[in-house]
Amino acid sequence: MALETGKKAEDVAAAFLERRGLKIVAKNVVYPFGELDLVALHNKTLVFVEVKYRHTLSYGFPEESITRSKQRKVALAAEAFLQKYQGPLPYCRFDVISMWGNLGDPVIEHIEDAFCLEDF
Repeated sequence: MALETGKKAEDVAAAFLERRGLKIVAKNVVYPFGELDLVALHNKTLVFVEVKYRHTLSYGFPEESITRSKQRKVALAAEAFLQKYQGPLPYCRFDVISMWGNLGDPVIEHIEDAFCLEDF
């Protein structure tokens, strides 16, 4: 059930980003040391997007669960993704999509530049 909900949340987030002009280039890229929920292009910027969803806010906002350790794993996965990137390396950023409520019509917050590699 959690995997199914996670995939649905990622699909909702991808559609949200596409409506705002981003082009999704990869979904659910998994490495042994971390994963990328979504990878998108926004103009000439490659955006690595961490998607967090909670049905309720009983335990806080979804983005609060993205710990420094989780950020590090996402950054490692982004570095691995870039090693196989074709062409000149683009400017990159790390965004978070935070969602809560009913997945049919959730509250969505897009946090651009949520964290950066220089933090490590």
